[in-house]
Amino acid sequence: MAFEPPQRLVRALGESVPDADDWVDKLPDTAGQAVALRELTVERVQVPGGRSSLVVLVRRPDGTPAVLKLVPPRSRPESERAALAHWDGRGAVQLLEPFVTEGVLLLERLHPDVSVRSLPEAKALLEAAGTLRRLWVEPPGDHVFETVAERTGRQADAMRGASAEVAGLVSAALDARESLLAAPPEERLLHGTFRQSKVLSGTRAPWLAVGPDPVVGECAFDLARLVRDRVEDLIATPSGAATTRRRVKRLAESLEVDQERLRGWTLFRAVESGVRALRVGRPRDAELLLEFAGWL
Repeated sequence: MAFEPPQRLVRALGESVPDADDWVDKLPDTAGQAVALRELTVERVQVPGGRSSLVVLVRRPDGTPAVLKLVPPRSRPESERAALAHWDGRGAVQLLEPFVTEGVLLLERLHPDVSVRSLPEAKALLEAAGTLRRLWVEPPGDHVFETVAERTGRQADAMRGASAEVAGLVSAALDARESLLAAPPEERLLHGTFRQSKVLSGTRAPWLAVGPDPVVGECAFDLARLVRDRVEDLIATPSGAATTRRRVKRLAESLEVDQERLRGWTLFRAVESGVRALRVGRPRDAELLLEFAGWL
């Protein structure tokens, strides 16, 4: 079978990964070798798939459905593997093999076309938040996960080169980050890139998280990305700003996170994403994100 990477993946990697062309060019051979090594039967490549990996629906030699995931080095596949192993299926997709193949993960098959995002908004937020709570555990004592301070430090450096038209928002976001890092309230293993589309329907549990980019830090950082889910819908409604503020309050209360800390990390992450969208030539996404950030 030809392992043709979905165009969504090719475009996204082209924006964010300097050596993406080399990885994509080698992908058919890499996928073929991974399938042969595990004696898998291929059903199909998941389309449109994700923005940072190739997902192939397969069956194991005993007929069990599974997912073969191939991840470029820049997306930290071994960090994802370590987090999934630590969660061991609690709130997250189950890792199916103990041995390590660089950049290749064999995972439990969920229902790839059914995410929490398919639910009505209020129900989706409730189910997503409940899933996220299960992931917030003590990190392993010998962990090598990136910290929130390290990840946002890199992001802050990139933000400082933004254009003058967004300088006010960038300054506010950087000030918020500095204040938040001064006294973090806890240290947990976090999903890192959590949103509604990262929560899929499962068989052994109603909803399970996929696709972590794990990081260690405070819970409010993880929850912040969920606040802006369906941002295009928020921007399209006259009450979007008020709805956003209510969402911050509701999520903070339901997950026992400080509301001001959640607001601060939501601001930082929205501005960072907006500035990055400008940098890679996605002006419409940038406009939505920066308008949302202005409400905070």
